[in-house]
Amino acid sequence: MKGGSMAKFMALILTLAFHGMGSAQAGSFWDTMFFTWGPRQSSVFGNGNVQLLLDKTSGSAVQTKNSYLFGSFEMMIKLVPRNSAGTVTAYYLSSKGDRHDEIDYEFLGNVEGRPYVIHTNIFTQGVGNREQQFHLWFDPRADFHNYTIHWNPYEVVWYVDSIPIRVFRNYENQGIPFPNEQAMKAYSSLWDAEQWATEGGLIKTDWTMAPFTAEFRNFQARACQWYGPYSTAYCSDKNPRNWYTSPAYHQLTYAQQGKLKWVRDNYMIYDYCKDTQRFDWKMPPECSKPQY
Repeated sequence: MKGGSMAKFMALILTLAFHGMGSAQAGSFWDTMFFTWGPRQSSVFGNGNVQLLLDKTSGSAVQTKNSYLFGSFEMMIKLVPRNSAGTVTAYYLSSKGDRHDEIDYEFLGNVEGRPYVIHTNIFTQGVGNREQQFHLWFDPRADFHNYTIHWNPYEVVWYVDSIPIRVFRNYENQGIPFPNEQAMKAYSSLWDAEQWATEGGLIKTDWTMAPFTAEFRNFQARACQWYGPYSTAYCSDKNPRNWYTSPAYHQLTYAQQGKLKWVRDNYMIYDYCKDTQRFDWKMPPECSKPQY
């Protein structure tokens, strides 16, 4: 790219990114997202409320039109009611390719009266195996709750109704990969995973309960929009326009750390960093590092 063209391209990036950073990118469903599969199974109503549906023919999924590098991504979700065993409701960020980055919420359904499992994971350069699982302190089928992924150059934080449940810090300078170069889109889906979702696949999907539905609303991305490779430096820059790079977002506050400890002490049911048998005592290196 010649010098003049380069300058014009960079000016365009700066203009577009500046206008995208001041407030949350939110609007109607059609402004921000589109269906990737199962549109006939689903519906859009009100100001952007989406109902995804799963039956024996298909599940359904949506994704954002834009890609992002760093920011805060919020979604209000009401999970599949009654007997949801075998179903998975997902909300996650992901890039593309074999060496993709990904930050996951997966809600594993259960038989009526038993709690959902929140399954979280993070992939860097195509490698995951960093699962942590939780129960919830409320019934996620009864009403909408806020599920947020906060992602900046220093850490990834998973929030439920503003309460942090998990942190993955950036130790790239110590040889531990961190997702900080690949743009990601946000995705939501509802699909059948009866082979593994509920008690390792022991409890299968009860299709007499179909169709299964999950509801989503108020998606917001207070994030740096991706406009090409030059966005890597722009979105990482320590600048007031990149609000998530300010010192306030480098680490959880003491109050947030207290809430995190409460969740992990009372509701965590699996932590890969404690699964010594799985890793034959050769634990992933981040497991010995402070995450909070």
